[in-house]
Amino acid sequence: MSQFDDRAKGQEAKFAFDAETKFKAEARRNKLLGIWAAELLGHTGEAATAYAAEVVASDFEEAGDEDVFRKVSGDIKAKGLDIGDDLIRQKMLQLKQTANEQVASEG
Repeated sequence: MSQFDDRAKGQEAKFAFDAETKFKAEARRNKLLGIWAAELLGHTGEAATAYAAEVVASDFEEAGDEDVFRKVSGDIKAKGLDIGDDLIRQKMLQLKQTANEQVASEG
């Protein structure tokens, strides 16, 4: 029975590690997206950092990525910029891969 318990604990630890890694990568992607959008919106310095934090916080509204997308897309449209939704979604995918690589390299 000890082997079974050890195996179960190992699986639980892996599940917890994978969940934490996914959370970190999503938060990193949202921060990178916020920095990208802040630049488009003309924010610099502390204003850009604050905007990136707003984007990260917007992810807690609902499950999935739509809350983050709506935040960034809405702000870009409110500014009157000609940036399509497809480009924003493409950037989100690109930054997700970047964030996954960064989190993985950090160990």
